[in-house]
Amino acid sequence: MRILMVCLGNICRSPLAHGILEHKVKEAGLDWEIDSAGTGDWHIGHAPDKRSVQVAKDHGIDISMQRAQFFIPDLFEAYDRILVMDRQNYKDVIAQTENQEHRDKVTLFLDNDIVPDPYYDSNMFKPVFDLIEKRCQQLVAEWR
Repeated sequence: MRILMVCLGNICRSPLAHGILEHKVKEAGLDWEIDSAGTGDWHIGHAPDKRSVQVAKDHGIDISMQRAQFFIPDLFEAYDRILVMDRQNYKDVIAQTENQEHRDKVTLFLDNDIVPDPYYDSNMFKPVFDLIEKRCQQLVAEWR
């Protein structure tokens, strides 16, 4: 299975989801490909936010080698599932779809809720990590 995590800048939430799910998939011995992208192009080629890198490192996960990429329509063909962090990300990704098959690949990461963006509040990185980690555990259990 090929899974893409998407947030706004691809430096906070989606790199965490990418790294956490990749870690859990490896632990479970699954052969899944995980990646991440952003709907904004400000950080293309940049490493994740240092606070995301640190909170992941605090939990034994290294996301420092990831680099931000911009979400483009070609990614619909490259991935089986596209999980977005909030409703605006959902709208931005869905706006790039050309058919129902592509639309069906896109869902909110938390089903009917959003992952808060911690970018402007350093105190939110740990709670966001915990929220993402819990959901990643559920995804591995559901999709394995």
